[in-house]
Amino acid sequence: MKTLKFRPHLAEEILNGKKTATWRLFDDKNLKAGDIIELLNWETKEKFADAQIEEVREKKLGEIEEGDFKGHEKFESKEEMLKIYRKYYGEKVNWDTAAKIIEFRLL
Repeated sequence: MKTLKFRPHLAEEILNGKKTATWRLFDDKNLKAGDIIELLNWETKEKFADAQIEEVREKKLGEIEEGDFKGHEKFESKEEMLKIYRKYYGEKVNWDTAAKIIEFRLL
């Protein structure tokens, strides 16, 4: 089964219904609408929920706009967004890096 890992604070947001989308860079899982996935705690690797992918679309980080934040945590600025994704994925991340925007619902 395909999986997605989330930091503990984001897992809480998912379980309380606030977070229904994630953005993934350099994703090689071939995620698509209809896939059933396990959501894992990034630190413990324990499953905290099952979900179904509703939609997957791709955009460059520099092209992300307000509507893309539906179900996703917001950032103080675009620069902060870039900084956070560089923290997760390394310095190779830039405004031209493709982000998969994955919308899901808990099962």
